[in-house]
Amino acid sequence: MSNRKQLTPWRKSSHSLNENACCVEVAAFTEDRVGVRDSKDPEGPALMFEPGPWQTFVDWVRTGQ
Repeated sequence: MSNRKQLTPWRKSSHSLNENACCVEVAAFTEDRVGVRDSKDPEGPALMFEPGPWQTFVDWVRTGQ
C-alpha cells in the first residue's frame, strides 16, 4: 500500500451476508482518494480511486447498471 494517510477505517458493505463472503472493503484516504481492497486479503494491495469516479461506480451498482 502507498504511504497515503488513511482517514477512515476499512468497512464492508451492509449487504455482506457473512465474514466469508466475497466482499470488498472501502476506506477514505488523503489526497482525495478512496481505497478499495479484497476483504479476504487485508494485507494485500488496494486500488485507489478519485471520489468522483468511485461515486459514479457506486451509483451505477445501486441502480443495477
